[in-house]
Amino acid sequence: MKNLKMFCISLEPNHYNFVKNLGYIPVGLGDKNFDDGWHRDKSGINISKKNKNYGEYTYHYWIWKNYLDKLNDEWIGFCQYRKFWSLKKYKTEDINFNSLNSQVLKEIPNKFDEYETILGEPIFINQFRAMKFIKKGLKFFVKKPLSIFSKKKRNINFHFDFMHGENNLNKAINLLDHQNQNDFRKFVNTEVSFNPHNMFICRSKQKLKDYYEALFPWLEKCEKLFGFENLKGFGKIRIYTFLAERFMPYWFRKNTKCITLPIIFYDIRKDLNQKPL
Repeated sequence: MKNLKMFCISLEPNHYNFVKNLGYIPVGLGDKNFDDGWHRDKSGINISKKNKNYGEYTYHYWIWKNYLDKLNDEWIGFCQYRKFWSLKKYKTEDINFNSLNSQVLKEIPNKFDEYETILGEPIFINQFRAMKFIKKGLKFFVKKPLSIFSKKKRNINFHFDFMHGENNLNKAINLLDHQNQNDFRKFVNTEVSFNPHNMFICRSKQKLKDYYEALFPWLEKCEKLFGFENLKGFGKIRIYTFLAERFMPYWFRKNTKCITLPIIFYDIRKDLNQKPL
């Protein structure tokens, strides 16, 4: 019997059959016309109006407020229409629309029974070429040239400053409770990698609840700091998504026993969005 409940987030109504054929639960976000087969973030207690800034976390909020009691203590996971879990790595050229069904994760192996959480394999900021940072932000380079050329200085905090506004992560951390404030600040200033894409698989409903109860009150405090109206550029418009993306691996690595799995990339819009709804 399958031991995994996987929620697959999409922005397109015509992805329904593909997601269902994977054995996943289709989650439709945004304002398009999704039918009743989709899970949505708009009923009950919700923050769906913040989807532009929160991304997939408007659905996590909906689960927190409306759906946790319906979940069992089984593996509960989240993926996206262009990012999927897999048991092994695949070369980009070996992934296509027809191959995905056999490549994506369908069941958690028994050997993972000793773990509570699965995170994506980490990305290493200190392995990015310096030229990537110079091309993307000349002003930042002029201000902090040594940080860009020194791999030791390229930690999570450096990367967030560069991509989402200087000192914004530090300001946000100041709003956390005392224990998380100290531990999370140490995490972002010492770690040179993080588990990306706001994707995780958790086998404990209580741990999921604890994570949401740590995350969402913090993000609500951050709203008073950053607001919504004056956020310019994708890196700042989605600042709440990116704050959550850094907090997520910190919290699960601190509070659960974790292991990692590969995340494979294939955007199914390339195939499905060319077809009529």
